[in-house]
Amino acid sequence: QVQLVESGGGLVQAGGSLSLSCAASGRTFSRRAMGWFRQAPGKEREFVAAINWSGGSTYYADSVKGRFTISRDIAKNTVYLEMNSLKPEDTADYYCAARRGSRRYIKGEYDYWGQGTQVTVSS
Repeated sequence: QVQLVESGGGLVQAGGSLSLSCAASGRTFSRRAMGWFRQAPGKEREFVAAINWSGGSTYYADSVKGRFTISRDIAKNTVYLEMNSLKPEDTADYYCAARRGSRRYIKGEYDYWGQGTQVTVSS
């Protein structure tokens, strides 16, 4: 079992930065690849970023590449999403998730999800 709790969301002006955290509990966390997804009102939940179990490999959606950075601290059981140069279109609820399957970009491959944290970027 893995339990995930996100934090760090909030309101920021365009061009600003936010740092999200996802605290995990459960002994299998260190062996799980992790991901961040987001869901804007009226839209499907979409892939944002992923990281492998060791933290050595990271992957990003084209829309956030160069602006967002995913990382993890295995000792602290935490995954992070550093978001810079934020745009109004980044406004969404952000979710971290633990991946069971092999397809990192597909939300159905993730079996544990946090409750989400809201990010609002004003123009």
